[in-house]
Amino acid sequence: MPGPRVAAAAAAAAALLALLVPAAARSPGAAGCEVPPGGRFDCGPERLLSRAGCEARGCCYVPAGPGPGPPWCFFPRGYRSYRAENLTATASGYTARLRRVAASFLPGDVGSLRLDLALETPTRLRFTLRDPARQRYEVPLATPPASGRAASTLYGLQVNQDPFGLVVYRQRGGQVLLNTTVAPLFFADQFLQISTSLPSHFISGLGEHLAPLVLDTAWTRVTLWNRDMAPVPQVNLYGSHPFYLGMEDDGSAHGVFLLNSNAMDVLLQPSPALTWRTTGGILDFYVFLGPDPKSVVRQYLDVVGFPFMPPYWGLGFHLCRWGYSSTDITRQVVVNMTAARFPLDVQWNDLDYMDAKRDFTFNKKSFKEYPEMVRDFHRRGLRYIMIVDPGISSSGPPGTYKPYDEGLKRGVFIRNATGQPLIGKVWPGPTAFPDFTNPETHEWWHDMVKDFHDQVPFDGMWIDMNEPSNFVEGSQDGCPNNSLEQPPYVPGVFGGRLQAGTICASSQQYLSSHYNLHSLYGLTEAIASHDALLRVRGKRPFVISRSTFAGHGRYAGHWTGDVGSDWEQLYYSIPEVLLFNLFGVPLVGADICGFVGDTSEELCVRWTQLGAFYPFMRNHNDHGARPQEPYAFSPAAQAAMRNALRLRYSLLPFLYTLFHRAHSAGETVARPLFLEFPKDPNTWAVDRQLMWGGGLLVTPVLEAGKTKVSGYFPAGAWYSLAGDSTIHSKGQWILLSAPLDTINVHVRAGHILPLQEPAFSTAESRKKGMALVVALTPDGFARGDLFWDDGESWQTFEKGDYTEILFLATHGAVLSQLVRASAHLDGVLLEAVTVLGVTSPPRQVLANGALVGDFSYRSDTQVLRVPVSLPMWEQFVIAWS
Repeated sequence: MPGPRVAAAAAAAAALLALLVPAAARSPGAAGCEVPPGGRFDCGPERLLSRAGCEARGCCYVPAGPGPGPPWCFFPRGYRSYRAENLTATASGYTARLRRVAASFLPGDVGSLRLDLALETPTRLRFTLRDPARQRYEVPLATPPASGRAASTLYGLQVNQDPFGLVVYRQRGGQVLLNTTVAPLFFADQFLQISTSLPSHFISGLGEHLAPLVLDTAWTRVTLWNRDMAPVPQVNLYGSHPFYLGMEDDGSAHGVFLLNSNAMDVLLQPSPALTWRTTGGILDFYVFLGPDPKSVVRQYLDVVGFPFMPPYWGLGFHLCRWGYSSTDITRQVVVNMTAARFPLDVQWNDLDYMDAKRDFTFNKKSFKEYPEMVRDFHRRGLRYIMIVDPGISSSGPPGTYKPYDEGLKRGVFIRNATGQPLIGKVWPGPTAFPDFTNPETHEWWHDMVKDFHDQVPFDGMWIDMNEPSNFVEGSQDGCPNNSLEQPPYVPGVFGGRLQAGTICASSQQYLSSHYNLHSLYGLTEAIASHDALLRVRGKRPFVISRSTFAGHGRYAGHWTGDVGSDWEQLYYSIPEVLLFNLFGVPLVGADICGFVGDTSEELCVRWTQLGAFYPFMRNHNDHGARPQEPYAFSPAAQAAMRNALRLRYSLLPFLYTLFHRAHSAGETVARPLFLEFPKDPNTWAVDRQLMWGGGLLVTPVLEAGKTKVSGYFPAGAWYSLAGDSTIHSKGQWILLSAPLDTINVHVRAGHILPLQEPAFSTAESRKKGMALVVALTPDGFARGDLFWDDGESWQTFEKGDYTEILFLATHGAVLSQLVRASAHLDGVLLEAVTVLGVTSPPRQVLANGALVGDFSYRSDTQVLRVPVSLPMWEQFVIAWS
């Protein structure tokens, strides 16, 4: 009988045979063109082809109607491109050689490729296609190293030999998740394309765009190339996140991430299918098997990084506008907020504070009191943040502007084709652009941040214009004429050219060309700013950035840019916030009341109500637009906004705990309904509501003149947060009353929320009394938790310097359990417990065994209210019978 080694080899060979699907017999020409319209893949991606030009490529030509629809020129079935050879097992999975068997119509074709399949974990597959003869650019993102091959996996694999294709399917049930045999593979120097079937029409992701939560598979082109562009539909915006989450008919979910930073198009078509078309780098794919959507998000974040933990004050209310043109005016804003009894945690300034719009300077006339103003805010318990742009003014005489002089000396700027710093034009006029892929630039940036912080003790950084944005195309001297500036294929970028609104693609950075690194500019600046703030302040950094890429959430948050003050933008802010949570950037929000144009009182009230449930809550306004601070409106509008702000502040302990779960376990903060209810297909496309965690459902009014709003309530019991009504849903749409002073917020049965009495800043509210809202399931169960620390020290969780409390309700009692104790909650008292869904009137209530005399119970709403005074830092039991 054969030895174990021989048997193992035989088993491996058998596994390889099972993996490999031999070449199919060639189909005759005409039959190959009988492809249903929804499944036709474009054979003329780079230009319009005539019938003769199409057939010269060996493709099929069938004219279709005008408008978006099937391509006229498309690949026949079995169109030859690469053939898979020498499939062998490796320590982490399999490898094969792909050989081009038919010449392609693209310049710079790569004739031989190496395919690596890594079975990294039971739920994560990675596969790469590289040129074995030449090192090509790869995204410098640190990804988890794979240790060997996962023993058992949720996925099965098949490799089609000729034409090459890869099939990834679920071991259980056989659902195909990826099938790249549907269209030919292309791998040329500046054109890489691979297509796959999709298991359903539900696909979400591929940011950043102004779009609904669910992408349209009816011939949609999604372009990724970071661009300074006020948000409008169908245009590439500030960020690139080449990741999608797909739902399957049974409620399972999977995800796909293409780790590639070049300009790209992703094409969706109704069969349904998806085509990735990128202009450089390599094809480096991760496939996440879920099997539920929450697990897909966590598996994606295992690769790109879990979100950073924001300081507690960062979850308060932020106020800004372009046009606070002096320290006097900025101070007056804070005075007005206090006088009108609105909470405020962070005051901001836009460009107004700068001297001639230059970074790391302040205007010695209008902002001469600047350092004193910021210290003053600190004495009031407020924080302060100002805008910083990447473009460094280059036009001053030598020796007059340190950031430029030092930067030149230290070689930190992006260079043009002649090796000189590329000069573009931004707010201060002529500017050079720091190259944040260069380690020396991080040191220089730190030094500039420290110099400025020594003068003005700011608390966080707002980094804008970092796509990077440029007011001249390419540079002041234009761009060279080469294949990086005029590639053979240009994705559907706004402006039609890669250098539109930004710097030359062929400019050189430390790690590679800007052509390859462009969409990483904001991320690399965010990393440098995060690190500089940590070194300078010694506390948790707070950075909000406009430009983003995959992995951004590890270092910074995001605001959704220059949104218009209109109802459509109010709605679109919800899918934006939900998508960035799926992308691992939970600290996200839109400019409340809108940025561009004049808001209206009703819009501003409704936007403040929704904005109270953005993880990042900031009201920001353009210069020249009508004032939109909360105190700028009528008494009735102010009262409605005050209610919304007080509601947010009372929920901050719950929100902070959600951020801890995001940071420590890769969860989302703001959450689409389908993440909690994947088995209910009615939830999949809901994007006019959002959840906080699994326990809070927010149903805002998003239209003018409406005092009612319809919301979807998945099956179960939902209690209004105010405790005045209960919805027992079978999984249905429900019409809710929503007068102008009301936003509908419901607590899901089974959840316990920790609340705290609101105050005018988090510095004050953190000392106030706490309360619990306990939402019982029909069998009397609920649970929740609280994470608490000093709110700003670096890595409190990692160092164990925090308090964590578990709350449990069962059998007519609520109890707390200290999972971890620290001194941070000392002095904070639990002052009230509200139990929702108590079906019969309690005769008596005990708190830690002592009778509570003044509890109240309403049988119509089934709400039990128990006033107590118990130390939060000790375990307690509250029981009713």
